[in-house]
Amino acid sequence: MTVIAGPCSAESLEQTLLTARQLAEAGVTIFRAGVWKPRTSPGCFEGVGEPALPWLQKVREETGMQVATEVATRAHVEAALRHDIDILWIGARTTANPFAVQEVADALAEAGPDILVYVKNPVSPDLEAWIGAMQRIRRAGITRIGAIHRGFYSYGDPLYRNSPQWRIPLDLRARHPEIEILCDPSHIGGRRDLIEPLATQALDMGFDGLIIESHCSPDEALSDAAQQITPATLREILSRLVVRDRPADFEGIEGLRAEIDTLDAKLIEILGRRMEVSREIGRRKEAGGIPVVQPGRYSDMQASRVAAAAAQGIDAGFMRRLLSMIHEESVRIQVAPEAAEPPRVKSQE
Repeated sequence: MTVIAGPCSAESLEQTLLTARQLAEAGVTIFRAGVWKPRTSPGCFEGVGEPALPWLQKVREETGMQVATEVATRAHVEAALRHDIDILWIGARTTANPFAVQEVADALAEAGPDILVYVKNPVSPDLEAWIGAMQRIRRAGITRIGAIHRGFYSYGDPLYRNSPQWRIPLDLRARHPEIEILCDPSHIGGRRDLIEPLATQALDMGFDGLIIESHCSPDEALSDAAQQITPATLREILSRLVVRDRPADFEGIEGLRAEIDTLDAKLIEILGRRMEVSREIGRRKEAGGIPVVQPGRYSDMQASRVAAAAAQGIDAGFMRRLLSMIHEESVRIQVAPEAAEPPRVKSQE
């Protein structure tokens, strides 16, 4: 199993070397660190740039680890190759732009080395764009190409920073079984506590490895602090991960099961929010002397929801039963909104 780990960004020589030493002690053999960081908003930390590349060289000299960084332009490629970086990756935003990918490909073709290049999935769930980006890199003479699944942008997703949509990387595997696929649970989850379950899920579906963000002092990181873990935590997670042997024809079922797990988690989040709204409605009804149950409103609501469900192919009887249970719980909460306040589970992060 391939494991690549390191900080989101190389922030200083001291931070880079300290993290690398700790990761080497944890058994990691490939060190990653962003040098150029594409950020959404101007003014955010955008990386140290080329001056950080000698730090990666120092990591290799001291620890023996291979070193990897992200490239997005011709200048990035040329600088990385001048500093003998072992592995390059193309980020999600770059993958989504054919002109940018072609610029990287042209720089690689002109430079000549057959370096290992990983291509992250594009921001949007577009398998053809992902494959197209890898084809451009292959046409540049690069024969060692891998893919990184880092999830897809989904506005307002309550659980993940980037929705995993596992069926897309599994479709990639079905079409191109020769391509190594790594999972990036740091960017999918966006939270430390989601790294281990996402990594477990990925390995259960036959992914070839993981790329995980790890920082010697995650809370002090200059970028993506919430999704980075210490090398010690990474070692603990890796010690618990199991690579299971599975029949080759089981991958499709595993992908669908993973999708069900994701959807169930979203359902729970949505139901929790719905009950919070019901609790607030109960408080306002109590303050205004308004009856809790209003039959006309419930009848109209049920009819519209059943019709909407039918349009999605959901059985009307099932939907009525489900709505009845949800309504019953909402009424219970509204009758005594303060007494119905649930205990909160503390975050494991």
